[in-house]
Amino acid sequence: MGGGSGGHVTPVLAVINELNRLDPELKVSFVCDKAFESQSRGLMQHASVEVPIHTVVAGKLRRYHGIPWWKQLLDIPTTLKNIRDVFVVFFGIIQSIVLLARLKPQVVFAKGGYVCLPVGIAAHVLRIPLVIHDSDTKAGLTNKVLGRWASRIGTGAPLQNYSYPKEISKYVGVPIDAAFHPFTDEEQYAAKATLGLSDLKKPLVVVTGGGLGAKSINDAMGEIAPELLKKGMSIFHITGKKHYEAVERVAHKHADYQIVPFVYKDQAVTLGAADIVVARGSATFLQELAALRKPVIIIPAEHLSDQVKNAKVFEAAEAALVLSDHAVVKRPTILSEAIMSLVEEPAEASHIAAQLNTFAKPNAAADVAAQIVEVGSIQKKPVENGSGSF
Repeated sequence: MGGGSGGHVTPVLAVINELNRLDPELKVSFVCDKAFESQSRGLMQHASVEVPIHTVVAGKLRRYHGIPWWKQLLDIPTTLKNIRDVFVVFFGIIQSIVLLARLKPQVVFAKGGYVCLPVGIAAHVLRIPLVIHDSDTKAGLTNKVLGRWASRIGTGAPLQNYSYPKEISKYVGVPIDAAFHPFTDEEQYAAKATLGLSDLKKPLVVVTGGGLGAKSINDAMGEIAPELLKKGMSIFHITGKKHYEAVERVAHKHADYQIVPFVYKDQAVTLGAADIVVARGSATFLQELAALRKPVIIIPAEHLSDQVKNAKVFEAAEAALVLSDHAVVKRPTILSEAIMSLVEEPAEASHIAAQLNTFAKPNAAADVAAQIVEVGSIQKKPVENGSGSF
């Protein structure tokens, strides 16, 4: 299970495909939250085995990076939502117990996100072995809770970044599809042609705010796109589904400025075509860019401490340029300046891409699959009617 963003779904897809390679008779179901159901269905269509999608209700604890806890407590609407979601989580646990009792899985794999909490607790109640994976350099709250019951834990960063039990934990990196690899010049030109670009030699910037989109990035691109296009850039802008109509309605119309709501397939081709990528601080997405060896400008969501920490780690390693959300909102041209600095200084762009590539872990999906298979194989007996299922 996983949800809330593509970063909690695409790694599961990579792990499913690896599990299916190991076991052609694999049976698997995916559980997510309602908000990310449509994106999950689109992504899981590319699995090598049929993946039924199930949804459960889930609540979350709203905590915002950089704001003192007492100020957040005085935010009455947010506090009321947090109280309400306690009951939502309780209902989600009951819903998850019923679902897992019906599916009878041998192993439950939790990728992350608040939807994993009720399902993970249900797995613990039903004594179903649990494997979890944490992509970010800072452990998520849900995984901190589930970690105490997990049989195996995979991490996206070295183990010193986490407080998980070392005897069941392994630094595996973030599972990604094998299609993410450094593109040759010929492969990059072919990828640009696939996107329908008019001039394959123009520098291409791919811009994304994640699966749900980012208003700050979308607004900034709306303002700076005409300038970038005048300077000879091509732009491929992934807005997020809920922002697409608003962005498309006011966007500068140009043959070299493409706007799409989401990319369900061939994401490696889309990103492989890029000369520069602008993105949030999702650990999964950054791992994909690391495998592709792309220079990236990170604009972490300032209220998400995991993204802020991810950005700091990559910036300290000279593996990314980092801009703050606040700065981009206040002065959007700071983003165009950062983009053009990489275009005009190819040596710097190449250095950032090379440093980012040092974070790549191409065997992550296989390593996570091995953890799941190990946990499944050490059971004394399979759950009734659950043979071969995960």
